[in-house]
Amino acid sequence: MAWMWAAVTVIVLVYLLQELLSPTKKKKLPPGPRGLPILGHFHLLGKNPHQDLYHLARKHGPIMGLRLGFVPAVVVSSPAGAELVLKTHDLVFASRPPHEAAKYIGYEQRDLVFLPYGPYWRNMRKLCTLELLSNLRIDQFRAMRKAELGLLVSSLTQASELREIVDLSARVSGLSGDMICLMIFGRKYADRDLDAQGFKAVISETLAIGAKFNLADYFPGIGILDLQGMNRKMKRLSKIFDGFLEKIIDDHVQNKQEKKESEDFVDTMMEIMESGEAEFEFDRRHVKAVLLVS
Repeated sequence: MAWMWAAVTVIVLVYLLQELLSPTKKKKLPPGPRGLPILGHFHLLGKNPHQDLYHLARKHGPIMGLRLGFVPAVVVSSPAGAELVLKTHDLVFASRPPHEAAKYIGYEQRDLVFLPYGPYWRNMRKLCTLELLSNLRIDQFRAMRKAELGLLVSSLTQASELREIVDLSARVSGLSGDMICLMIFGRKYADRDLDAQGFKAVISETLAIGAKFNLADYFPGIGILDLQGMNRKMKRLSKIFDGFLEKIIDDHVQNKQEKKESEDFVDTMMEIMESGEAEFEFDRRHVKAVLLVS
């Protein structure tokens, strides 16, 4: 119970400070239900928030304003409203809010998925589009993809001749993973190369903790207390990924004199970083952040 009272105390203090220090003029939200101090509209959302939002939208309109803790939100639930947000005024809504999981695991939101919209995001997107995901770059790996597909077909043929039971979903998933590793890292990695838990277990844990409700995302300032114990878990996961990616980069740096049929993503990004031609801040943190979401 002590941590709950500590959380309440900190949230109230942050709320009072925000009210005292924030400018008198605040951005107006669309009409919506009446909220509570500090909590906002959290009390209106239950186990099925999508259904709660549907019922609230029927009452307050297809464009509705809410406040989740200290975070303002706009809920759009009509085709016309979606077109306004995603097409007509897409730049206004293109940014990403602060996110604790991306802060700890995604190198302070340096990856393209959670990176706030702005000049840096546009430059990073341009770099990835032209240097990593262009048709020419993807076409360079055609022979590799054909070879990996051939290995899969051969293994299935052999299993058929021996009348073995095959988990086709696992085989196809493994094929996709091997192709991605070869394109990005230049070699295949076994399940245990990331950590003793294995790739799947670590990634599943990362996705789970990234989607979990985190008080610090809605009440900035209390993250330092780590009341839910999530910071400790995210730091552990970050250490696992960082160690793995550092090893990959170090291997590429040591073996960069070797001739390859085609450069992988790490080779390309390291060349850009070392050349200094990126025209914006681009160091190992950015390379690792891009690799992490690739």
